[in-house]
Amino acid sequence: MLDFSTVGPGSRCSRILADYGARVVKVGAPPRKQGVQVQPAFWAYSALRGMQQVRIDLKADEGRRAFLALAAKADVIIESYRPGVAARLGVGYEAVRERNPRIVYCATSGYGQSGPACQWAGHDLNYLAVGGYLHTTGRRGDGGPPLPGATIADGAAGGMHAALAIFAALRRRERTGEGEYLDVSVAEGVLSLMSLYIDQHLATGASPGPGHDVLTGRYACYDNYRAGDGRWLAVAAIEPHFYANLCKALGCEQWLDHQLDDAVQDRIRADFAAAFSARDRDAWVAALAPADTCVAPVYDVAELVRDPQLRARGAFCQARHPQHGAFEQLAPVLAGMQRPEGPVRARDADETETAPLLRSAGIPEAEIEAMRADGVIA
Repeated sequence: MLDFSTVGPGSRCSRILADYGARVVKVGAPPRKQGVQVQPAFWAYSALRGMQQVRIDLKADEGRRAFLALAAKADVIIESYRPGVAARLGVGYEAVRERNPRIVYCATSGYGQSGPACQWAGHDLNYLAVGGYLHTTGRRGDGGPPLPGATIADGAAGGMHAALAIFAALRRRERTGEGEYLDVSVAEGVLSLMSLYIDQHLATGASPGPGHDVLTGRYACYDNYRAGDGRWLAVAAIEPHFYANLCKALGCEQWLDHQLDDAVQDRIRADFAAAFSARDRDAWVAALAPADTCVAPVYDVAELVRDPQLRARGAFCQARHPQHGAFEQLAPVLAGMQRPEGPVRARDADETETAPLLRSAGIPEAEIEAMRADGVIA
């Protein structure tokens, strides 16, 4: 698999595929030709563990031919250029399909390859905005939507969306023998994440937003509460029996029969808040989490990496970088991925397999050396 991306949904996708065992080759420009191409920090995207790299100047005729030679033997290509750019460079779907009719060519973009917004620049926050996610996610003190704490659009609506589409296309290819073009719109991936609310609106005319239903803050049983030490607890006691357990544990039995009573939700919240303020967060977690109350601690990142459950599951692994030495990173954590048995090898951004991969694509050694001398490859 060849991946043009350096950051964003494309790199999230290739990270997923590599952790499921795909052979991923990251395609970048030679250092002198990089221009505005972003080079992520050494630790980002799991430090390119298990991947290879080539550096080719696609604006040079020789570089384009070299890339197409690699593409002729590939199963998948991922690109994240603005719509139309890959085609103008001569490395778009049609150019590749001429060499390789079985190619699965995945183009990831913010708004898709067509439509009036297809050329708009954007990032994660923009796609969450147009997809309705921000509007349904609480409010800041000034009444505006909050900034999400994770790049949900890049990761789920983009990266996972693209990986799922690629898996499905490869499965179809087993039956048909034909490749295909995948137009992955991150904004449309957000629509998939928002499907419960979108379908509700389309079917009933309802206007979901903050406080609309149980999942957006209408009821006290689904909210965050501050503990006595200033740290926070997440409470998600949706089912009546979980709610009853919570009320009893907090000494709030007076609200047992009022879980969905809109008239008293502020009073329930006040009593819950007063009860939670009486003990530290971790004391409440120890008492409530095992007691079928759907209570969990609100961790910061420094806390979650020490969590005994995540540690017991092998969620983190050791890595070693040639320049930066040993460090920990998130392990391959999705179901079916193999946890590393020892330290993984992180890749340096300047380390490439350009020459051996071009040799394996059938390019003569003399041409490879000439391209290297001219700065077309690195």
